Amino acid sequence: MSNSLRTQIRELEEAHVSLKVRESPEELDKILADDFWEIGSSGIIIDKKECLDLGVVLSQMTLHNYEIQRLADDVVLSTYFIEDQTRNRNTLRSSIWKFIDDRWQLYFHQGTITQLQVEDLP
Repeated sequence: MSNSLRTQIRELEEAHVSLKVRESPEELDKILADDFWEIGSSGIIIDKKECLDLGVVLSQMTLHNYEIQRLADDVVLSTYFIEDQTRNRNTLRSSIWKFIDDRWQLYFHQGTITQLQVEDLP
């Protein structure tokens, strides 16, 4: 898998968790696919409309242990660990990105709270 794809998806993933994008429904709309859905760390399922209408959690987050796997020519799975400094908790994350309309868009996302700490990561 090309490093450029890995870098491109990581940059999109980092934008997705950035305060700049999360504070802006217009910016979030550009990243999320129209049929996006998420299983939040709370266990609640939400879709793109709910994300844009209700907003998303605004936390200062740092991404660690980022990996991607190509599932198809136009589908990528990314996995990573988030250190959430605002809520003082950590989550394991997974995202499915699809290449739609000549750009990568976030199709699915899930966050699971974990007791792991950054220093526990391989």
